[in-house]
Amino acid sequence: MTATVEYAGNLRCISTHLQSGSIIETDAPTDNRGKGERFSPTDSVCMALATCMITTMGIKATDMQIELKGTRVDVTKHMLPDPRRIGKIEIVLHIPALHLNEKEIKILENTGNNCPVMKSLHPDLVVDVSYKWA
Repeated sequence: MTATVEYAGNLRCISTHLQSGSIIETDAPTDNRGKGERFSPTDSVCMALATCMITTMGIKATDMQIELKGTRVDVTKHMLPDPRRIGKIEIVLHIPALHLNEKEIKILENTGNNCPVMKSLHPDLVVDVSYKWA
């Protein structure tokens, strides 16, 4: 088992990662009867994509003796109605100046674009990824 999820009431959940004990709380968004005081479940999907992309890129970068520390990833979620779902995720990676060649950049972008979460998303979901190399 990976985690346990407890419904805390008032459209909130508390998820506990069993190996580490770390906790993530979620709340329904304000446009769906929640208070919007925590990440929503759909926010978490988008965040999972962003963190998976940069984590897999970080693994590859380490193998290439490149440090991606300081990279920022901006995430924007677009919802669709009927049925309510994520319709589009925009990801913008802002990578600090690293003085990489084109081959290294291509390898890292390919790694991010093929992370496990990306490969797990439904093909109807539009994912728009931009890499901003300083």
